[in-house]
Formats: sequence, C-alpha cells, structure tokens
Amino acid sequence: MITTKASDIKILKEGGAHLARILADLRKRACVGITTKELNEYAERMIVEFGGRPSFKGYQSGGASPYPGTVCTSINDEIVHGIPSDRKLKNGDIIGLDIGMEYKGLYTDTAITVPVGTVDKKILELIAVTTEGLMAGIAAARPGNTIGDIGHAISAIAKPYKYGVVRELVGHGVGSTVHEDPQIPNYGQAGTGEDIVEGMVLALEPMFNLGRHEVVLEDDGWTWSTADGSISAHMEHTIYIGKEETIIITK
Repeated sequence: MITTKASDIKILKEGGAHLARILADLRKRACVGITTKELNEYAERMIVEFGGRPSFKGYQSGGASPYPGTVCTSINDEIVHGIPSDRKLKNGDIIGLDIGMEYKGLYTDTAITVPVGTVDKKILELIAVTTEGLMAGIAAARPGNTIGDIGHAISAIAKPYKYGVVRELVGHGVGSTVHEDPQIPNYGQAGTGEDIVEGMVLALEPMFNLGRHEVVLEDDGWTWSTADGSISAHMEHTIYIGKEETIIITK
C-alpha cells in the first residue's frame, strides 16, 4: 500500500497500537502448560473487542484450505504459519506468535518469538539477533533506498552467527490487504530492487535459523519448518515510510 493520507495513517497507527497490545498480552500468556488454542482464542476475543477483524482467519493462499486460526503459533523448528491446536507449551520451547488485524478497513501485521520457561542461551541469542535483524531492516527502509537494501541489512546481522536466513518466505507490502507487493526478501544486494518511496506501508519479517536456510511445508498445507530440524526465530513489524522518518506502526 502507498498512502500519504492523514486519515489512513491515523487508522494504521490505531490498529497497530491495538495489535501491539494484544501481542504483548500473548507474550505474557505464553507459559508452560498453556495450549496454542487458548492463546488463539484470547487473541481473537481481544481483536473483536478492539473493533477489528482477524485478518488471517479464513485467509487462503495457493491450493491450501482457508487458514483456521487468528494467530499463527509456530514452535521450535516451525518457522511460520503454525496452526493453533491443543498442543501445550513445554519448558524450553520457543513459540513464534504472528497476528494480523483488519481495523477500519486497513491491515496491520506483527510477530514476535517468545521463550517458554528456561531456554538454552544459544536460542535466546537467536531470538535477540533476529530482533536486531528486524531493526536493521527498518533502519534501511527509507526513501532513496531500495528493497535490496532492506534484505542486505537484515542478512548482514545474521552472517557473523552463521544463521540460516530463510529465503522462500518474505516480508511484504500491507495496508489495503493482508499481503501486497512488493515482496521483501530477508537477503539481497544493496542498491537493487524496487525503490522505497514515501507512503509505503511494509511488513518486515526476518526469519533466522540456527541451522541451514532450507525449509519444508508440512502436510497441513500451512506450517513451514526448517528442513534440518533446527530452531527458528521470527520477528515482524508493520512500518510506514514517511518523508522524514520511518514509523513503526505496530508498537
């Protein structure tokens, strides 16, 4: 989406703030013993209370059946799009919580990866570095730069740690619909790709793996996992490209 309308920006900020609050609550609730279904039910109830609509629920992509949940709940080696179920979180797990909402006709999208109980230090480091990668991508997302600059900035953060940077799954435009052009890979060559211009609304979402970058799609048609079974972390913000600054919408 590209917009400079003050009314659109106001709605995006309102929706993003609501979504950020829900995600913060989900983070606190992601404790040992809770099911991903319970997290999903809470998120859906809160979205409705804020006057929004879950944008993932019923979403279709390719030949897959409609996505059945409000929150994508991806555990350990699951990268994104895990389906909520009766599965309980265990001590030492990490869980990716990815949530989207339509609010007054406009869409925002955000995600975080959360440790559950006591988690290995190298996995906590993976989460921290993935967050750093997201912020590096946001810093590169400004008028005069290109989409390639974003991917280059994100992957540069992962390189010293030899993390696998997921290639098949990407960030994207957002705002008018759940997913829009441009696609925003988490790797790339600086100075290449589409120009970043004022008014763009983008969802940046680095996905770093402790192992290799290759992924597999599970039999449910939605859940993407690491091909080598290694742990994966995922972080996401919706941002607005302003003339003078880039605004994080989902905070």
